[in-house]
Amino acid sequence: MSEKEILLQKVEAAIDQLRPFLEADGGNIELLDITPENVVKVKFLGACKSCSMSAMTLKGGVEESIKKAAPQIVSVVAVESESVAEETIVD
Repeated sequence: MSEKEILLQKVEAAIDQLRPFLEADGGNIELLDITPENVVKVKFLGACKSCSMSAMTLKGGVEESIKKAAPQIVSVVAVESESVAEETIVD
């Protein structure tokens, strides 16, 4: 298993721990990619897309949890464009 695959698993596990809280409010989150610079790209789904608290959720919840699971992650960014999903490396 490559270093990238291990990192993807750690990040996905961190997101999976948050998922029930997002789903309780009608939302969800999708891991799109981890760049070579260790920036995680995610996409908010459902109610999270239009929620005014999504920026705070991203930094205070998602990014914090991901960095605890994978300290090498530099930051987490939310991506809105559908075209990025086509470039995803996550199966």
